Amino acid sequence: MNRNDREIVSLVSLAHGMVHTYELSIPIFVAIWLREYTTIGLGFSSLPVTTASLGVMTGVGFALFGLGALPGGILVDRFGSKRLIVGCLVGMASAFAILAISPNLAVVALALVIWGIAASIYHPAGLRLISTGVEERGSGFAYHGIAGNIGIGFGPFVTALLLLFFDWHVVAGVLAIPAFVAALVATRADFEEQAAVATADGGDDGDDKSSAGVSSLGEFVTQSKGLFLGGFALVFFVVMCSGLFYRGVTTFLPDLIGGVLGIQPVPISEFLPASLVPGDSSNAPTLDVELYVYAGLLTVGVFGQYVGGKLTDHIRTERGLLIGFGSLAVIAVAFIPVAQLGVVPLLVICAFLGFFLFLVQPLYQATVAEYTPAGYRGLSYGYTYLGVFGVGALGGAIAGYVLSVASPNELFYVLAGFGLTGALLSAALLRRKPAPA
Repeated sequence: MNRNDREIVSLVSLAHGMVHTYELSIPIFVAIWLREYTTIGLGFSSLPVTTASLGVMTGVGFALFGLGALPGGILVDRFGSKRLIVGCLVGMASAFAILAISPNLAVVALALVIWGIAASIYHPAGLRLISTGVEERGSGFAYHGIAGNIGIGFGPFVTALLLLFFDWHVVAGVLAIPAFVAALVATRADFEEQAAVATADGGDDGDDKSSAGVSSLGEFVTQSKGLFLGGFALVFFVVMCSGLFYRGVTTFLPDLIGGVLGIQPVPISEFLPASLVPGDSSNAPTLDVELYVYAGLLTVGVFGQYVGGKLTDHIRTERGLLIGFGSLAVIAVAFIPVAQLGVVPLLVICAFLGFFLFLVQPLYQATVAEYTPAGYRGLSYGYTYLGVFGVGALGGAIAGYVLSVASPNELFYVLAGFGLTGALLSAALLRRKPAPA
């Protein structure tokens, strides 16, 4: 990689890790809020704290994380990636700073709304920056994905460990600090956002491919039609399948893992000297082992991200997606039968699931770049993450419904259906010639 590539990849990797650290730490806080609060004050009324009411409260933030990607993509095409990435980091840090001083759940809800809006900007901004500024695009997507998985795996792990020793307000405040520091670092980053496009176009920065995107509602409608009348329409449905599978499997997998393993919480006094254990022997904190198995599964995704990113430089991304989604369908069908064979088979099938779950991400990110002109990249990645995190959020609701009326086996058959659909759509893309990028 040249200096420009390294500057960009360093910035987007740092920001990507931050986004997913915060995303996956929120569910850990939810368990604490359930214990500490009894009502959600609305000013004129109040609601009792239940899993349903907290689910709606946190769901608003997660929904905005996906829904905000589309307007975020429009803003990226107008104002560039760097400024919006800085804004994203400052917004997320501010949200967790508000969490740290929140006196009640109404303020917590406000903080989550701010987080969702701020975080929604990142993916269209970061991915557009890689696709237009990094010449070694495949490696850029790979390292970017690895950083995200580090946040996904180690962020919740570190949060859970801190909560063993500190109040959740303190932990939220500590988590806010890295994003503020990252925002400061981002302001000092020096790179050319259109370097890869300029190189591909023979140095002609005035080419329409790299021009600013949407400036009016009419242009938004025109550019959206241009995207969806081409191959991007199929790509959009592919990323929806990824989002539905991702949310569907991750939302309830910790509980499913705990049920299969049958492991009881382990007191931390078994691992630490008595002088370091908070509380007394009767109320010492415990480790929920299935959460750490789950974190390990997500961490394996680092390797899937790396391999998927590297594959984009060597094979057609559509073929890689066909392999990835096909593998996810097979793993979903095999998951429960293999997991029931014992702890070691369960860990093995979890490792395969983590690997292929994240292998497809850099592949579809690169595919979006192949099926869209450079000047539309922010808009196209906005639609992409509307599909992944917005429409994909339905995967959790679908999984919850299936588990309420059927068994885990049926849930994994539904997930296999998402994987098979993604594979079939990828095969259809293989029959098309991508539009010039």
